[in-house]
Amino acid sequence: MAQEVFLSNVDLNEAVKIYFNKLLCIKGEKENVVTWESVGRVSYSPIFAKISSPFYNSSAMDGIATLSTKTYGATDRSHIELQEGIDYLVVDTGDPIPKEFDCVIMVEDLINLDKGKVSIYKSAAPFQNIRPIGEDIVKTQLIIPSNYMIRPVDIGSIIAGGVNDIDVYKRPVVGIIPTGTEMVEPGGELKVGDIIEFNSRVFSAQVSEWGGIPLRFDIVKDDYSLIKEAVKKAVQQCDIILINAGSSAGREDFTCKVIEELGEVCVHGIAIKPGKPVILGSIDGKPVVGIPGFPVSAYVVMDNICKKIVQAYIGINNEEYTTVEVVLTRRVMSTLKYLEFVRVKIGFVSGKYIATPIGRGAGTTMSLVRADGILEIPQNIEGYEVGTVVNVKLLRSKEEIKNTLVCIGSHDPIVDIASDLFHIKNGKYFLSSAHVGSMGGIMALIGSETHIAPIHLLNMENGSYNISYLKKYLPNKPMVLIKGVKRIQGIIVPKGNPLNIKCLQDIVIKGRRFVNRQRGSGTRLFLDYNLKKLHINPQNISGYEREEFTHIAVAAVVAAGDADCGLGIYSAAKLLGLDFIKLGDEDYDFAVPKEFIDMDMIREFIKVIKTDEFKGELDKLGGYDYAHIGEIIEL
Repeated sequence: MAQEVFLSNVDLNEAVKIYFNKLLCIKGEKENVVTWESVGRVSYSPIFAKISSPFYNSSAMDGIATLSTKTYGATDRSHIELQEGIDYLVVDTGDPIPKEFDCVIMVEDLINLDKGKVSIYKSAAPFQNIRPIGEDIVKTQLIIPSNYMIRPVDIGSIIAGGVNDIDVYKRPVVGIIPTGTEMVEPGGELKVGDIIEFNSRVFSAQVSEWGGIPLRFDIVKDDYSLIKEAVKKAVQQCDIILINAGSSAGREDFTCKVIEELGEVCVHGIAIKPGKPVILGSIDGKPVVGIPGFPVSAYVVMDNICKKIVQAYIGINNEEYTTVEVVLTRRVMSTLKYLEFVRVKIGFVSGKYIATPIGRGAGTTMSLVRADGILEIPQNIEGYEVGTVVNVKLLRSKEEIKNTLVCIGSHDPIVDIASDLFHIKNGKYFLSSAHVGSMGGIMALIGSETHIAPIHLLNMENGSYNISYLKKYLPNKPMVLIKGVKRIQGIIVPKGNPLNIKCLQDIVIKGRRFVNRQRGSGTRLFLDYNLKKLHINPQNISGYEREEFTHIAVAAVVAAGDADCGLGIYSAAKLLGLDFIKLGDEDYDFAVPKEFIDMDMIREFIKVIKTDEFKGELDKLGGYDYAHIGEIIEL
C-alpha cells in the first residue's frame, strides 16, 4: 500500500474547532440514576427541590416547646413556672413543633421542679431555637444546575429536597484499539524488537478519570484488513474510538486509510510537538481519533483533544489547568513550525517558582512521571532564554510544590531511597531530584535554583573533596556541607568479567568499549584525575565521549552488552548483577546554602539520612561508609 502523507499542519485550536463543527451531533444522551449513586456524574438538567427541608417546623435543640408570650418577664431574679401539657411540651432535636407553640427553650436553661413543672429565668423570642419550614431548602428551589458534576455533599441536599432519582449524562463508551506487530501484552514473553504495550492502559485510566467508560480491544497487528475489522467492530460498540499508533506516514501506518475508507478524515496533522501526526476523523457520525504511538505524543493528544471529546459527551467544558509564573533555569529552544509542549520540574526556592526543562523526547515516559508542569511554547516563538519569566500549567498543586525539597546535582541510588523515606516519614513533604552532575549542582546553587546539591567533586591537586569547589564557585554565599557517605568508585564490567579487565590501562591496551559519565559530573572528574596520574590520553579510550547521566544508566549499558565496561559506583554494579573493579573511595556530600539549614524540610532530611532504616538500605546496596552521615560542616 502506498505511503500516506500528512494532509495538514493545522493550528491546534483551529483543528479542534474544525473537528467539533464537523461533529455537531456530539450531544450526550441522558440516563436516570438513583441520587445516591450519582457522585461524579454530570446533571443533564437542573434539579429542583420537590419538598422543603425541613418540611415542618422542627426543634433545633433538646428542651421544651412553649409559647414565647408565656416567657416574657422571666429574669434571674424573677423566674416563671410552666406546667407540662398546659404551657409546654418536651421536645428533642428534630421533633416537630405543634402550631400552638412558637419557641424552644433548651434544656440547659431550665430548672426542673416537682409534678411536671419547670422554672425559666430567661425570656424567649418567637421562633427561638426552631428550624422553620424551608430553612435549608425551599420547595421548587434550584439545588444544582444543568451540566454540573455532582459531589458527595450535593447528594445530601438533593435527597433532602425529596429527589431520589435524577437525569445525568450517559457516560460515553470509548473504544481503545492498540495496534502494532511489535506490541506485546504486559507479562508476555519478550524478544529483541518487542515493545510492551502500555499506552492503551494509560488511555483507559484517563478516560475513566474524565468520566467515560473505557473498552480496550486486543492488540491488532499492522495489517490493513485486521485494523479495518477492529475499527468496524469498535464503531458498533462504542461512542468514541481511539486508534493508537499507525497515524503517521510510514509503510505500516494504516490508520488514516482505514478511517477514510469507513468514514471521513477531517484533519491529519496538527502543528504541535510532540503529537503532530494525529488524525481527527469520524465514522457513522462518531469521533475516531488516530493517536501517535510515542507515549508523550499520545499524552499530549489525549490531554488536549480526546479529553475535550469525552467531556463534550458528559456535558462539561474542558477543565482549565492552574498556571503559575516561573523563572526558567535553562535556555529552551523551539521551532516556528509547532506549538511545543515542554515538560518541566518546578521548585519553590528563595521565594520564587523555578522551572527546569526535562527530557523532551516523544518516547520518554518518565518525563511525564517526573514533570510538575507543562510549558507551552507558541508556534511563533523560537524559545526562551535562561531567566525568562513564563507561565506553566501545573500538574501538581502549589502546596505540593512548596512542600518539595529540591535536590539538584550528582546521582546516586541513595537519593531515591532518601526520597521515599522522606515522604513516608513526613507525609506532606516530597523530595524532587534532578541528575545533572556535581558541577550542575554547583551551578544550581549559584542560580538559587535548588535547596540542596549532592556533590562529589575531587580537587585534582590535593585529592580532597567538595569544600574547595564551594569556596571557589560560591565565595560570597555562606554554605554548609551535610556529610553524606564515602562510596566506592570503579570499573563496572559484565558478570564474571569475561574480558579480564583489571585496571584502566587494560581498557586502552585491549581496546575495550567504554561508556563514560557526562562532563561536569564528579565521576568524570574522578576518571580524569586517575587517567592523568597514569599518563593515559583520554582520546585513546574507545567510548570516552559516550556519556550517560546516571550510574544506573552506565551499568545498564554494560549489562546490555553495548559497552565492555564503564565507570561508576559499586552499588550500581550490584543492583544490575555486574562485577566491579575498585579504583578508589570518594566523599558524596550535600551542599546547602546556610540560609536554608534551619528549614523544616532540611532538618527532616537530615533526620531521615541518620536513621537506622536508611543506613540499613545502604547496607543492602553495599559499597557505602556512613560513619559521619548527617554531620554539618560550616564553611
